[in-house]
Amino acid sequence: MTAEASRTGSPTDLAADGGRPLDIALLTYKGNPFCGGQGVYVRHLSRELARLGHRVEVIGAQPYPVLDEVGHEGEGHRGSLSLTELPSLDLYRQPDPFRTPGRGEYRDWVDALEVATMWTGGFPEPLTFSLRARRHLRARRGAFDVVHDNQTLGYGLLGDVGAPLVTTIHHPITVDRRLELDAAEGRLRRLSVRRWYAFTRMQKRVARRLPSVLTVSGTSRQEIVDHLGVREDRVHVVHIGADTDLFSPDPSVPQVPGRIVTTSSADVPLKGLVFLVEALAKVRAEHPGAHLVVVGKRAEDGPVAQAIERYGLKDAVEFVKGVSDAELVALVRSAEVACVPSLYEGFSLPAAEAMATGTPLVATTGGAIPEVAGRDGETCLAVPPGDAGALAAGLNRLLGDAELRTRLGAAGRERVLSRFTWARAAEGTVAHYREAIARSAVTGTRPPRSPSGGTPTAVQDPGRTAASEAVYSESRATC
Repeated sequence: MTAEASRTGSPTDLAADGGRPLDIALLTYKGNPFCGGQGVYVRHLSRELARLGHRVEVIGAQPYPVLDEVGHEGEGHRGSLSLTELPSLDLYRQPDPFRTPGRGEYRDWVDALEVATMWTGGFPEPLTFSLRARRHLRARRGAFDVVHDNQTLGYGLLGDVGAPLVTTIHHPITVDRRLELDAAEGRLRRLSVRRWYAFTRMQKRVARRLPSVLTVSGTSRQEIVDHLGVREDRVHVVHIGADTDLFSPDPSVPQVPGRIVTTSSADVPLKGLVFLVEALAKVRAEHPGAHLVVVGKRAEDGPVAQAIERYGLKDAVEFVKGVSDAELVALVRSAEVACVPSLYEGFSLPAAEAMATGTPLVATTGGAIPEVAGRDGETCLAVPPGDAGALAAGLNRLLGDAELRTRLGAAGRERVLSRFTWARAAEGTVAHYREAIARSAVTGTRPPRSPSGGTPTAVQDPGRTAASEAVYSESRATC
């Protein structure tokens, strides 16, 4: 194909929306899909963007993203997906988090800044990744049609990054900060929380200057306007979704009587696990066989561990990690009830994924959860956040009513299929890419493309799109 055809799109090489294929840089400072929603977002969105015919280069730091193989469902959509590793000092890696690097590991002043911020109790990764990403993108000026930042919100991404910038904010981290402060006991603990979340001041300043912000729910959109001060006309909702091929019903998987499953980090107050543990104690008075399986790490101390001890639930609460995706899906399918007890969620992938399997859901009304889970009694049972009694009542009701479980499970699956899939998310995202590109052309801020689309100056590893079998032996339950 000629360079001119590459830039304008040819009749035989168009993206799924009929426009020319885009060269997309997708940035993520924390891309491991097994350790949280940001990595899940990059993994699934990048795959679906490539399936639509676009050329996607994920640029990420440790823990590095894991990307999927790209299968094409239609003739003529020949996208691609690759990974460029942008190394940091990886200060929070296991098994030696908060480590001090050796002298030979320092490469430049950004590395020194990263260590100094960690030493003083701060979280440096959003800032230092943004500085490295700006340097990388400017060196490859003209290589991309659009740069898509996945909630880095660092100072380095202000100004010219070589292409129009679109940013996803899943929800303002200021919400996490407030909930952590509310749960902190003692002056020193509160001081530590404030220091750790000091980067949110930077994120608020950066967010206000962004030309185009995508978010995952109407609730998050309002939080971004209210908490970060972003203009309403700059924030656009593009719902994300579940992998509905993977998370699907399977009648051959036997349900385990009394099993309740949830996905939660035990030491994060926002996830509300302590209220679910208290609710389980109440449920077992009516359903003695009720037990909880938590996909996530067990906390050895703290409110959740104390609640398990206080209510004598050591044998009724199990934590699992290190399971494969297939094992995770089988676990959700085996549960009689799935539960999302969070105090707040910007979207709630666990809710969408449980519903996609046809597992009936009890969920709180915290944040955007109702936007995903739907109306009480129609597609889920909805309860107020932070209310163990209400959680217990919902769980008791579902555990005691097989017909209700079947009805809610089927309705939940249909809701996800009609509203929350990654293919729909990719289509909506591309529409905003094209708007950003058109706007930059009108304002004269778009940098010229090089005829070949730019020559990478950093090592790319297209082979990483086919993750090894060893990598896929893990899942989000690892973290």
